[in-house]
Amino acid sequence: MAQDAPPSQATGAVLMKSEAMPDGSQPVEELDFNKLKRPITAEDLFLGMRHMGFQASSMAEAIRIINEMREWKDPDTSEKTTIFLGYTSNLISSGLRGTLRWLAQHKHVSAIVTTAGGIEEDFIKCLGSGTTYMSSFSVPGADLRKRGLNRIGNLIVPNANYCAFEDWVVPILDKMLEEQEASKGTDEEINWTPSKIIHRLGKEINDERSVYYWAWKNDIPVFCPALTDGSLGDMLYFHTFKASPLQLKIDIVEDIRRINTISVRAKRAGMIILGGGIVKHHIANACLMRNGAESAVYINTAQEFDGSDAGARPDEAVSWGKIKIGADSVKVYMEATACFPFIVANTFAKDL
Repeated sequence: MAQDAPPSQATGAVLMKSEAMPDGSQPVEELDFNKLKRPITAEDLFLGMRHMGFQASSMAEAIRIINEMREWKDPDTSEKTTIFLGYTSNLISSGLRGTLRWLAQHKHVSAIVTTAGGIEEDFIKCLGSGTTYMSSFSVPGADLRKRGLNRIGNLIVPNANYCAFEDWVVPILDKMLEEQEASKGTDEEINWTPSKIIHRLGKEINDERSVYYWAWKNDIPVFCPALTDGSLGDMLYFHTFKASPLQLKIDIVEDIRRINTISVRAKRAGMIILGGGIVKHHIANACLMRNGAESAVYINTAQEFDGSDAGARPDEAVSWGKIKIGADSVKVYMEATACFPFIVANTFAKDL
């Protein structure tokens, strides 16, 4: 008895004829360790992963864009791309801090934007007991609270770290207040801003392990529009009672003028932003003042379905004028500690 033939409708659906791919289409490539006859390097991984697909290819695109940021020079003045680096505080709490410090140490970025935690956690790690420890995402918060321990993801920060921070920072705040009051009515009246405070603290820490020590030493401005949203804000709050009736004044308007002016005067602007929230928007909004950055790399895991700025893809920033029409941009959907060291190894650090 002859077998039934498959229905022609099913055959046509499953074996639908393909159109030819456009000329120049890139085939998916595979990372083949058999082809490597020597120890593998970061560049080997990059070259092997760039056409792998998914986030491997997005990460490779980020590498290409950052290398173009670095290589660009103005043909008339030889000025280079003004690179804005933004990162959230948890990344300073993590071991990625060393990579961020290296970028500041070797003057690879023009300006930094971070949050209050991204400032204080750096200084805390320089103080005697300022160690952050590995833990687990699932350790019960109630148990940690009873033991005076604070969890950041799968990291643990003892309360003692913040006590040491208070002991270090309050005398500096006292001195800054004294300088502020003594300068009143003079031609050199002191007007503290978040970036000036960070600059001063970077000088005072005098520790090469600190990101902000190197930012101070290399005159890289560090902006923190939400300076009071963290332990540093707690210290400023307590200081208002200690110093009463005097009070340390911090001017955020001078800083917004400063970062926007850096953007407006840039011959070319590039954004590298790890995470979302205020650091992402603050840099993007500064670039709006020049009708957009010429290149942008976003690295975060936020999704766009809720309309958040953190989740927005670069094309949304194009609609606002924060990234130029036709600019090079990519969003890498990865957690920054998992990919940024690899990206830096194939960009800023590739010539070491």
